[in-house]
Amino acid sequence: MKIIKSREFRPANAWDSKYIANLNGITIKLHWTDKPYKWHINDGEEVFVVLDGQVQMFYKEKEKEKSLTLNAGDIFYASIGTEHFAHPVGEARILVIETEGSV
Repeated sequence: MKIIKSREFRPANAWDSKYIANLNGITIKLHWTDKPYKWHINDGEEVFVVLDGQVQMFYKEKEKEKSLTLNAGDIFYASIGTEHFAHPVGEARILVIETEGSV
């Protein structure tokens, strides 16, 4: 059993994470960041849950760049092949669920 107080998690570097669990090859990690990530495509599906803060999510749909604002409680699902990157507005804490070893 684990109890994680996500609002207290603040590692030394942006996008560092706290490993929570591995469910048959699917990892669950808590991330903290105040810096943007990079454009990337995950090796599998990804569920991106904003727990605290606000994140501007950029993604490509039919090669056209789009964006939307995610607030605490919002979820972004990246299907296989979805190119995307996250840009927090200030600090954000994010729960990421994805295939083990994914980008």
